Amino acid sequence: MTRAAHLRTERLTRSFGRLVAVSGVDLEVVPGELRSIIGPNGAGKSTLFKLISGEIAPTAGRVFLDGEEVTGLPQFAASRRGIAKSYQITTVFPQLTVFENVRIAAQCRVTVLDCWSRADRLDGVADAARDILRLVELDAKAGELAASIGHGLQRHLEIGIALACRPRLLLLDEPTAGMSPEETERTIALIKRIATGRTVILVEHKMKVVMEISDRITVLHQGSVLAEGTPDEIRGDRRVQAVYLGTGARAAAARARQPLAVP
Repeated sequence: MTRAAHLRTERLTRSFGRLVAVSGVDLEVVPGELRSIIGPNGAGKSTLFKLISGEIAPTAGRVFLDGEEVTGLPQFAASRRGIAKSYQITTVFPQLTVFENVRIAAQCRVTVLDCWSRADRLDGVADAARDILRLVELDAKAGELAASIGHGLQRHLEIGIALACRPRLLLLDEPTAGMSPEETERTIALIKRIATGRTVILVEHKMKVVMEISDRITVLHQGSVLAEGTPDEIRGDRRVQAVYLGTGARAAAARARQPLAVP
C-alpha cells in the first residue's frame, strides 16, 4: 500500500526577474524518508529549500504538508506546522552557551511571542534542551560558549536548534560543509540518528554522504528535476553522470567500455 506523501510540491516555480531558479518541480516525500537533493551549483537546491520552508514565496506552484496546503506561508507559520531548517552558513548565538542556544529555541516553540521570558517558569523547556544536547552529543559542552566549540560542533548545535522546534520535517542545507573527514563521519551518524521517526530532506554536495544515508535522491539541474530514485539507480543514471562528470569523463569511460559511477 502506497504511503501518503508527507511533503508534496506541484509544479513549484520561482523566478527572479528573467532567471528561473526553480522550474516546475514535482516532489513527493513520504513520512520517515531521508531524501537527498543534489545537483551542480546553481541547480536550484537552496531556492527549493527556501520555498518549502516559507523563506520565500513561489512564483507559481503549490506546497503541501500532510495534505494541507502551506504555499507561501511565512517562515514562522511554516515552523509552527512542523517545518524546520538549518542553513549553509552556521547561524548560532556565539556569545551564548551551547545550552542557552538550544533552550531559547525550545522556549520559542512554547512561547511564540516571548522568547526571552525566564525559562525556569516554563515546564519542560530546560529538560527538552538537555535531551536535545544529548541527542546531538553536545551535553558535555552545554556550559561552553557557542563561539568556542569549533565549526563541526557548531553545525551539530545548529541541528540541535532546529530539533528544538519539534519538526516533523527537517531540512538540512549542506550539513557537512567545511567539515573534515572525521567531522563528516560524525555528522553522518548524527543524521542517521535524528532521521529515526521523522522526515529529513538534505541538500548535500558530498556524494559519499548522499549515497550512504539516503533512502531516495532527487537530482536537480538548471532548476528542474533531472532524475529521481534510489542511490543505486542514481549511481547508474547516465544523465546524472553527464551532469556531474562532464564530457571528458564520459569519453574516457567509453574508451574503457565500462559504465561510469557517481563518485
